Amino acid sequence: MTPRPRSGARAALGALLALLFTGTLVGALPATAAAAEDVGTEEARVPSGSGADAVELDTTLYLPASATADEPAPAVVLAHGFGGSKQSVADDARDLAGRGFVVLTYSARGFGSSTGQIGLDDPRYEVADLSTLLDLLADRDDVLLDGDGDPRVGVAGASYGGALSLLAAAYDDRVDAIAPQITWNSLTAALFPSQTGTADDATPAATPQTADTGVYKRLWAGLFFGVGSVPTGGLLDALGGGGAAEAEDGEDGESSGGAAPASGNAAPTLPFDPASVDPAAVEQALTCGRFRADICAAYQSAAASGTLTPEVAAVLDRSSPAAVLDRITAPTLLVQGTEDSLFGLGQADANARGIAANGTDVKVVWYAGGHDSQASERETAELRDLVAGWFDWHLRDEDDPARGEDPGTGFEYPAPTGLGSGLGSVQGGTQSVLADAYPGLDGDRPVQRESVALDGDVQPVVTPAGGTPAAITTVPGLGALASALGGTTVEIPGQFAAFSSEPLDAAVEVVGAPTVSLAVASPSGSATLFAKLYDVGPDGARTLPGGLVAPLSLTGLSADPAAPTEVTVTLPAIVHRFEAGHTMRVVVSSTDQSFALPAEATVYSVALAGSGNGGTALAVPTVEGQTQSAGGTSRWWWLLGAVAVLGLLGWLAAVLWGRRRRRVTSAVEPDGEDVPLRFEGITKAYKDGFVAVEDLSFEVRRGQVLGLLGPNGAGKTTSLRMLMGLIKPNSGRITVFGHEVGPGAPVLSRLGSFVEGTGLQPHLSGRDNLRLYWAATGRPAEDAHMEEAIEVAGLGAALDRPVRRYSQGMRQRVAIAQAMLGLPDLLVLDEPTNGLDPPQIHAMREVLRSYAATGRTVIVSSHLLSEIEQTCSHVVVMARGQKIAQGTVDEIVGAGGAVLVGLADDGETERAAAVLSGLPGVTVEHTDEGLVADLGAQTSRAAALEALVAAGVAVDQFTPRRRLEDAFLALVGES
Repeated sequence: MTPRPRSGARAALGALLALLFTGTLVGALPATAAAAEDVGTEEARVPSGSGADAVELDTTLYLPASATADEPAPAVVLAHGFGGSKQSVADDARDLAGRGFVVLTYSARGFGSSTGQIGLDDPRYEVADLSTLLDLLADRDDVLLDGDGDPRVGVAGASYGGALSLLAAAYDDRVDAIAPQITWNSLTAALFPSQTGTADDATPAATPQTADTGVYKRLWAGLFFGVGSVPTGGLLDALGGGGAAEAEDGEDGESSGGAAPASGNAAPTLPFDPASVDPAAVEQALTCGRFRADICAAYQSAAASGTLTPEVAAVLDRSSPAAVLDRITAPTLLVQGTEDSLFGLGQADANARGIAANGTDVKVVWYAGGHDSQASERETAELRDLVAGWFDWHLRDEDDPARGEDPGTGFEYPAPTGLGSGLGSVQGGTQSVLADAYPGLDGDRPVQRESVALDGDVQPVVTPAGGTPAAITTVPGLGALASALGGTTVEIPGQFAAFSSEPLDAAVEVVGAPTVSLAVASPSGSATLFAKLYDVGPDGARTLPGGLVAPLSLTGLSADPAAPTEVTVTLPAIVHRFEAGHTMRVVVSSTDQSFALPAEATVYSVALAGSGNGGTALAVPTVEGQTQSAGGTSRWWWLLGAVAVLGLLGWLAAVLWGRRRRRVTSAVEPDGEDVPLRFEGITKAYKDGFVAVEDLSFEVRRGQVLGLLGPNGAGKTTSLRMLMGLIKPNSGRITVFGHEVGPGAPVLSRLGSFVEGTGLQPHLSGRDNLRLYWAATGRPAEDAHMEEAIEVAGLGAALDRPVRRYSQGMRQRVAIAQAMLGLPDLLVLDEPTNGLDPPQIHAMREVLRSYAATGRTVIVSSHLLSEIEQTCSHVVVMARGQKIAQGTVDEIVGAGGAVLVGLADDGETERAAAVLSGLPGVTVEHTDEGLVADLGAQTSRAAALEALVAAGVAVDQFTPRRRLEDAFLALVGES
């Protein structure tokens, strides 16, 4: 019934499919005790439709023990989200059944085990299917009836299921109450939005629902089509062999209508008759998967052109409740999320206005979540109770003791905070705000708007060819994750105009969609733009509430920047508190990676309406209400108390730990400046028992270039991560310049690192990338030593060209220079020569040597042993998490192995070979280079040379022939 909270890190695709498309609360909280003990189930396949559109719907009926022929109960139909099935709402069904409702769940046509093709909530198919299910409920004697063939029934669902509940109430007057959640009003306006023109500003989130044009929501549409385009039973139907139902029967061992199984040496029997194959049907099944052909064609048209054609609009409008809201008389609970870039608050606003215009009871609830962010456990429990309470009041008889209190027709929204959305934040906190009505629905109490003055000059806005590079605001379905990664968006320099307020004298709580007037000129007379409202703190930190943007598709514009066209823009509807001292900044950009963009490059002119130098105002909606504490039961007070106690204990622990850390930090090792890095008995083991590093000890002296070597899985990366304070060892101690290392240790400011990729912005120059990186550290610009790092890295004049034009070697040099900013005393590099050609590797080798020559220390982890041999002065060799050798490169290479023997007289070659062959374990080989003796493990080089001299052989050359690679392989093999 409500968006499901999920715990733990999951694969991104899994999160999209389970959280975004199903839009349901699947097992978020345990069902009630009654649900667990007193609810039975009945499985059935229900036929629906006729002719070519006939399907079988896979259903499950949840029956509470209290529902009998003598005491019939009201019913609830639960519809699932897009990409889901009846299993997606199973736990919600058990919860409602535990409260005494007869609950029917089913997989919509084209989903789960139901047959047929996806009609996208088409009234002819999906809505008709739901009416068929109401007929089924009307035939049961344990379901409360309002009349012959008329069950007392409510319908609930999220996203795809939410739109179905609205359409069902419009087309079937037997529906007595609905609770649609995070769903659409106009699918056309949702997928082709353009928030321009005048909207009814009497309600908080009123947003223009453009019908004839808009900016194509490319990524969201692609995700929807992708999840429904996998061929299933439709392909078998096209081949003439039956659909999903027959396939399932066959799996159960029953006849599926095909030929008998092959036996003996008979040829295997195909599940279809090749002669009956329809090539056109097969092509449609492979191309469109489970979608009906008209929907598939509409998507392909939109994806190819990025424009809204009449044919595409006809398909989307058919599946939109907008046109039939005047038919809805069932009391409606509208639940919408504030973190939703797919179906924003404006969609629920339009539904509320359309339904309330009939005199129908409407209650509006906004919560902190949506398609971009999972609801919290608290939100989930409260929304589940809210939906159940709505059905209790509107479906039960007046004398039913379980009816509960009247939920009313008020408005509820999360208490605004200045926090960004995302993991670890508490958008909406633990409180909600209640108002006695959704402002503007009755026409007598319109929403209040506060005026905030903006300022800014006329600004050119560049649209790049092909729309690349594009600004990044939110990732469809993962907006919370993107926001959690610093809450940062990416605006491309030159591609946006910005208009800001003065720092606010007092906090402003925005509840709804702000509006602003712009003046725009375009050489072509049209423009595609994206407007957004940032919260900018006194330190310059930016927050984009909800990661939401307002697409603008503008036509009929003036081509003269001196006489621009004024347009009214509705910004995204948000719930956000702009604190005192913060500024509101309206940004208008030409690109956004989530939308289809113009292919032609051009330059727009954007200004505030009213004057060429600014002077217009931002109108922000505010809603007064009563702040309520979280939770509807006393358990939340206990939880709140527990949290407070835990918080106090945590604070005390932090204080004590901080004191301990300060004592440890003050105990600097006396040789710290001479030993930049020391590992002492470091061990790192994981919960599954895997030991990544075991009893690792070594030290690095100032001016050394240390190579960290080892095969995959040796523990090199884990060691570096512990060195940088990213993970903690289980035992042992790491010190940097005599100070113990831990997360956030101040001494880490003396360390520079380059690990796993350059992370450079391709549209910026190398110099701008370096400046941007240093600015992000918050340290003074003069401390960067920018020119010194550039000189050491040997970047040259190319530094001022865009990074996208750089070779791989140049990118690596910029990344090394980035790590060198501030001239850290300890430089840690992971695979710095990865992907470079030999000349580039040689140049990088010189960079590292020259840096160490300044008295600093470099640590290099690499798999290129020959480069370590030529670059590093010292080596630590690891295998299986342990150190197996340490020393200078010469010491590692020179321990045993082969030597090249050069003789003063070539005539002595045979005699020298005889002398050496007589030594224990020595073998001799004649090569083009000369005589090579493999000394093995029993004879040292000194003993071999002494034997030659004693035999009177004149030795002119006696040098180790083994390379670091040979030593490495020998050491690893021995380990």
